[in-house]
Amino acid sequence: MKRFIALSLCLLMLLGAVLVGCAKEEAKVKFGLGVYASAPTASDATADKNGAGKIDVTFAALTVDKDGKIAAVELDTASNEIAYTADGKAVAKTEFKTKYELGNDYNMVAYGGAKKEWFEQVDAFEKLIVGKTLAEVKALVAEKNKGNEEVVNAGCTVMINEFVGAIEKAFAAATVEIAADAALKLNIATEQTCTDATEEKAGSNKVASYVFAAATDKDGRVVAASSDCVEVEFTFDASGASTLDTTKAVISKKAAGDNYGMVAYGGAKKEWYAQAAAFDAACIGKTTAEIATLQAADGKGIDTLQAAGCTIYVTGFVKAATKK
Repeated sequence: MKRFIALSLCLLMLLGAVLVGCAKEEAKVKFGLGVYASAPTASDATADKNGAGKIDVTFAALTVDKDGKIAAVELDTASNEIAYTADGKAVAKTEFKTKYELGNDYNMVAYGGAKKEWFEQVDAFEKLIVGKTLAEVKALVAEKNKGNEEVVNAGCTVMINEFVGAIEKAFAAATVEIAADAALKLNIATEQTCTDATEEKAGSNKVASYVFAAATDKDGRVVAASSDCVEVEFTFDASGASTLDTTKAVISKKAAGDNYGMVAYGGAKKEWYAQAAAFDAACIGKTTAEIATLQAADGKGIDTLQAAGCTIYVTGFVKAATKK
């Protein structure tokens, strides 16, 4: 009898361990970041009006469950606009905000006649697509790149094709498995570099939007991270005429892969995407405050980060990762 009881207890314990293991497996999701850039636009400056450049970059951070359905999603768009004068001077901006960060100041309600502001419409779209597969999300796009009746009824009347483009890329990148209760984080920080034109050389108004997508645990520590950057250099001559090739597709630095050319033309040991991956790896287990300490006084990474393979300037990475 004692042997029977002991055997029964062992079987129950084994069954319990299996059930616990299954429960843990069921509580996993996959994390990914997607980046979708629109075609840039640029105009010439005149005596009465500055030349202007614009690029919209949409970012999607999401988690996908075991059935291929969205468990959580965060969306935002960096709509970066720059200017230059008719005498070839680049115009610097004091601040770049994403569409979501602009909040009510985006002014879709006040000046566009919309019933809901952009951030509210994005919130509505995010809520709608949780629980949907990629195919189901793609099927939401209707005429003129707006959403179908289901989307409109949910409260989102803006064009959604770029959201869907970023989401599709995020699905493809969702390979890192994390706990299902992790919280999503999506931060974008844009840096600007200005150079005036001369008779011999084109001027430049360059914008680089860095994104830090992450999943954090209940203590705010990063359990998964993905960084990327989209950089567009709007060029113009000394008379303010645009020299940017707007027909050339814009892709992120990570998407450029080995073609980014840091190794081939810059003498780097690792390509940009590999250096970004080293930064992301260094963020695992860290809080926002601890990530800030990865940057040295010269803008590059601290010694341990450089030894791990990230030798480029990390100011953009850290600005995005530590943004409130």
